[in-house]
Amino acid sequence: MVFSQTAGWASALLLITPYTPNIAIVETAPGCSTDNFYGTYGGRSIFHISPLCLKSDSFDGVEEASLLPYVDYGNRQLVWLQESAIDSALVTPEYEAEVQDFFRWLEEDGYSMGGGQQLSGYQQILSSADEPGVDLHLVKIQPAGGSYALIGVEPSLVPNIEALLPRYWKPYTLPKQPTSYLPVPKPAIEHVKNLLETVRFDPDVSSLVNSISLSQMRDDIRWLTGEDGKSGIVSRHSFAEGSRVAANWLKERFEEMGATCELKTFMMGFAPNVACKYSASVDTTSTVLISGHYDSRGSFGSQRAPGGNDDGSGTVALLGIARAIAHSGLTFRSNVELVAFAGEEQGLYGSKAYAREMRQKDANITVMIQADMLAYHAPGEPPQLGLPMYIGTPEVAQLVSNMSAIYSPELTVGYTAACCSDHQSFHEQGYASTQVFERAGPIADPMYHNSGDLSERPGYDLGQIRSIAKVQFATLLHAAGFDLPGDEDVN
Repeated sequence: MVFSQTAGWASALLLITPYTPNIAIVETAPGCSTDNFYGTYGGRSIFHISPLCLKSDSFDGVEEASLLPYVDYGNRQLVWLQESAIDSALVTPEYEAEVQDFFRWLEEDGYSMGGGQQLSGYQQILSSADEPGVDLHLVKIQPAGGSYALIGVEPSLVPNIEALLPRYWKPYTLPKQPTSYLPVPKPAIEHVKNLLETVRFDPDVSSLVNSISLSQMRDDIRWLTGEDGKSGIVSRHSFAEGSRVAANWLKERFEEMGATCELKTFMMGFAPNVACKYSASVDTTSTVLISGHYDSRGSFGSQRAPGGNDDGSGTVALLGIARAIAHSGLTFRSNVELVAFAGEEQGLYGSKAYAREMRQKDANITVMIQADMLAYHAPGEPPQLGLPMYIGTPEVAQLVSNMSAIYSPELTVGYTAACCSDHQSFHEQGYASTQVFERAGPIADPMYHNSGDLSERPGYDLGQIRSIAKVQFATLLHAAGFDLPGDEDVN
């Protein structure tokens, strides 16, 4: 292992390593990493390391890592800031200037404006008599997922960090204390492998997934974005009134379609998660969960955040699936949950709370699939389905890919470095999970995190949303098992 910096005096040592699917594989000193895990963000994993573990043979196979001495002044919250994997077409001079200004604020302006004190070669405290302190560590690199920064901030400021970031950056809050790494258990992976072995074309599944209504999805997305003039929604930002309007509307729609729903609050100031359930027709604890996030993010300084693609597209896919379930009258052999999360744009807050709750209950979630950004179809490219390159369970991604080949063969399937959505929250809790995305490659939507993210614009493809929704629904049907009215053994 090669460290990029020599550690100085610090109250904590943070080790940042390239992502590896199974952390335990690279650990030769038991507990050094697996018992001191902060999480994986983009293409990097973060650990709290003791001096005893800093021997060259403590980690096997880690070729490059950064060791960061972190001085904790008071009750600071560590936040990882990640540049999304974006297509080169989005890296405009305007965006580059935006990022450079952001770096300058972090490294120079914020430091000098706060009258900060230098703590080490690369950590500063940004503070003044009138402003809360910001402990700062900034690292500029160019991995597949772009640049990143690690900062420590006053906890009260954490929910608002997203508003300070460049347009293609996202914040992820680290746990207050490192936790034990929870891999997906072998029996859970074996279960998914068994599902893979039984994948076959099913005419009933084909009929069900093809009943998803494109015209109804168009009506739903226009309501959520406010384009139809009926909802009055200007923004579905997690702190905006429009997100509460959307939450109540989603709950009503899902309940109309036979689900039992609950608005689950998770943090003061945030809109709630909308959690909807279908009980199994047999006695079982197994649960299949599919999801999207209904909160949105707009342009810096704008009150408008329509979120037509991010992630109105994943939300209307859930609604389309719920309508198909209702119209068919089917029942599931496993418990099924359809969840629309809030707080995704601020750092997966809603899904982290929900996944923690599920783990505390020892919930038996067998498959989890998040739909985030399904709508944008780049000019000259075929319709696509992107699966996560980094975070997630490869076997679940393969299951989704196999289902796509059968029920949505028009989609070109591949991997994307765009990372990470609410499936990460479940993966970190040891649940088999993956994400479906609009492109087998980096983000190409020019309206990503933009107030122009509407459904009536070039590149917004409702047909692609429907094709990916069909895949998500087919995977749900196969993983949960189902019966149609009047037939006790259809599946």
